[in-house]
Amino acid sequence: MSETKTKFTLRHEAMRIGGQKVTTEKVIEVRYPYTNEVIGTVPAGTAEHARQAFDIAASYKPKLSRYERQQILFKAAELIRDRKEQIAETLTLELGICKQHALYEAGRSYDVFTLAGQLAILDDGQIFSCDLTPHGKERKIYTKREPVNVISAITPFNHPLNMVAHKIAPAIATNNCVVCKPTELTPLTAITLADILYEAGLPPEMFQIVTGLPQEIGDEMITNDHIDIITFTGGVPVGKMIADKAGYKRTALELGGNDPFIVLDDLSDEDLVKAADIAVAGATGNSGQRCTAIKRILVQENVADKLVPLILERAKKIKFGDPQDPETQLGCVVHEQAAETFENRVYAAEKQGAKILYHPGRKGALLPPIVVDHVPHDSELVYEETFGPVIPIVRVPNDDIALMKISNSTPFGLSAGVCTNNLDRITSFIDGLDVGTVNVWEQPGYRIEMSPFGGIKDSGNGVKEGVLEAMKFFTNVKTYSLPWPVR
Repeated sequence: MSETKTKFTLRHEAMRIGGQKVTTEKVIEVRYPYTNEVIGTVPAGTAEHARQAFDIAASYKPKLSRYERQQILFKAAELIRDRKEQIAETLTLELGICKQHALYEAGRSYDVFTLAGQLAILDDGQIFSCDLTPHGKERKIYTKREPVNVISAITPFNHPLNMVAHKIAPAIATNNCVVCKPTELTPLTAITLADILYEAGLPPEMFQIVTGLPQEIGDEMITNDHIDIITFTGGVPVGKMIADKAGYKRTALELGGNDPFIVLDDLSDEDLVKAADIAVAGATGNSGQRCTAIKRILVQENVADKLVPLILERAKKIKFGDPQDPETQLGCVVHEQAAETFENRVYAAEKQGAKILYHPGRKGALLPPIVVDHVPHDSELVYEETFGPVIPIVRVPNDDIALMKISNSTPFGLSAGVCTNNLDRITSFIDGLDVGTVNVWEQPGYRIEMSPFGGIKDSGNGVKEGVLEAMKFFTNVKTYSLPWPVR
């Protein structure tokens, strides 16, 4: 897109299999979305490479103590913190997000490893006394959690560091082995993380990276006989395909989102300013490339005319452009084709009656914050998942029941944000929205890295992520009992 040449060191990377760096003659190019320059290559791995990695994982039985696991996780967190600038540079180059957002992701990943380290030393067993009923005995029942052993992790382009962290950190905390296939669009950060973990003391058999095109390596990541669990973050069609092919294997599918930000009509002028701040930040963070990004602003008619100018004012202040410029607040989407698709959805909505209030022009993968008002709630722009920094405003009835019906009308059910000061309305929306998370006076995606996270409907199969929930999912509960008192 740009005539400017970017300063970077070309990286020719290898897979990380069983402690070895494995290359192939054929490679996959990784490009910087802002200029479309090749910034690195990774091997075009095959199913045989994945099979080799799963064989290694299945034959290795981790024996790390809780203390050892904690120290590895803490050391990894420290290395991420100390190298956040270098990590953010890789993130910016392969994904095209601005440096500010890349640094934020590095910070979140530090949190993931720190929290996993804290949880690794906590005993996760339970004790049940059996003499609780007339039919009981003088016994005690105990539980312990054991690792499942082999985890297949398939990770997305939009959070090349944090989504990998959310799969590997809980796996380390529970003594499991992971074979990870990052997307071919943004694989370099995952490889960087693998090397950090090895430096922190993780046995290389516990975390291996294979790279390749989905058509070459994807099936093996799903059907290999050694796999105990598949954890996938990505699009709905691929997630449903994995569910079909996985069969009896346990799966955690974190799929798409179409998250509403709901602004109700009991707000003061001061409240609407706060709502506008949240709306614009939530729609444009990470270039809008979050499953939990605000994809549609549902504002009740009574306050819409006051809210829209506030949103427009904030959108116009966003500095978008060169992702490597420290002052840039909004970088690119992942590639030009994606940017073009989302821009076309805006124009299609305009033909349906929507009004484009701000669109300073797309340049290649650089999609600016586009403000669109009066978007029909069934427009493709807001009915499907538009994975970019578009700010679509849907004016909805002042009737809360009708509003919730509109909010629930899409196939997705990940998260939602609600702005109201009325407790009855808060409880009504928490109960009435078909989503996995409802945040009041916050972005739909707000969470801490430990809290449960996940969606329903086309947003996922109901399995929660977050460090604590992932640690539970990555273990099997074993129950045993003893006579009590022991004689």
